[in-house]
Amino acid sequence: MFKEHPKGLRTLFFTEMWERFGFYTMMAILVLYMDLDFGWGDEIKGVIYGVFLLAVYVFPILGGYIADKWLGAKNTILMGAGVMTVGYASLTASSLDRLFFFYAGLVTIALGSGLFKANISVVVGNLYESGSKLKDTAYNIFYMGINIGALMAPLAATFLRNKYSFNACFAAASVGMLVSIAVLGLGKKTYEYAAKGSMLSQSQQSTGEESKPMSRTEEKMRIVSLIILFAIAFFFWMAFYQNGSALTLFAQRSTVHYPFLKAETYQFFNPFFIVLLTLILIVPLFNYLRKKKKEPSSAAKICTGMFVASVALLIMVAASLSGGNKDMNIMSPGWLISTYFVITIAELLVSPMGLSFTSKVAPPRLQGSMMGMWFGATGLGAMAAGIFTSFYSKIPHHLFFLILSASLFFAGLLVLAFMKKLKQFST
Repeated sequence: MFKEHPKGLRTLFFTEMWERFGFYTMMAILVLYMDLDFGWGDEIKGVIYGVFLLAVYVFPILGGYIADKWLGAKNTILMGAGVMTVGYASLTASSLDRLFFFYAGLVTIALGSGLFKANISVVVGNLYESGSKLKDTAYNIFYMGINIGALMAPLAATFLRNKYSFNACFAAASVGMLVSIAVLGLGKKTYEYAAKGSMLSQSQQSTGEESKPMSRTEEKMRIVSLIILFAIAFFFWMAFYQNGSALTLFAQRSTVHYPFLKAETYQFFNPFFIVLLTLILIVPLFNYLRKKKKEPSSAAKICTGMFVASVALLIMVAASLSGGNKDMNIMSPGWLISTYFVITIAELLVSPMGLSFTSKVAPPRLQGSMMGMWFGATGLGAMAAGIFTSFYSKIPHHLFFLILSASLFFAGLLVLAFMKKLKQFST
């Protein structure tokens, strides 16, 4: 899998894997923690969930700016990892009687993630020379690392929650971050050349070769293309982040319960399908198409992903009409698992390709900031997801999911409308 790629990709793969293990161990139980331990209603949980995710994905704009202007990518990533470790430790100490630690933990994790997330994604892109055909595949592989961590997380959360407590899950997240820091430190020689804020390859830096300066006109055109994509991606993330809110509530209230399949366990399926599909379908398919010189552009993949995601939400419309609207634990797990399978296909066409698109199109001097804006768009969608979740109990569930499906179809049409502009710098 790593054969054609720089050694730094392996280091960043495992760094991100353990960071995401920590994050998704927390996310698997965050809504349930507020529901079962704190006894808070859907509206409060939805707002906190949405605002937290907004902060997690908007702070990377600040993190990217800090790296671009002052600290550089490597130092900013290490600082972010340390801050997140402290945040998970704060959640570990939280309870209904110690809400300060709960809120402080969420704020600290969001800040640390902002410093970490955009910059490690930039470094992945900088491992490759400008125009490299391997970049899309590299982000698919990197994204698989993200989801191996996310795959382990709900299993660990299920075990620790049922054997110990929610707080034990937060402690495990902190340990995951310590492992991430260790991997990053041990492998620093493999990626340092790509963490210096330029798009030059290792060989180019050793010879002193530089690319031609980019004109201000081209910079502006590239930024416009990115802003168009970021605005459209909002609709995808608003629907996707129902996995931690509305889909979790559907699992808790409408789906048959089994000892081995709790509400939080369903979040295992999305990363499991990502790892499986990346290995047996996405990477082999794109490698084959690339060799045949028929690989679609990043923008075309994103467009397809929007329409596929729309279909995934239609499955939940059918599930709701088939009995899920009753909020009784009578529905087969197959409905949710099928939804996760289809939306995973969509995610593989949207999320890693969005990272790759941003890496290809962003002006060199603004790489961190532009990658931060990609995550900022993700955060706005996540906040909208949390706010929209507050309507889950107020309108029929089938209408709730139908609105999301329609918004995704609309987003796909928008990508088609702007396809020419989006493909201008990303092919």
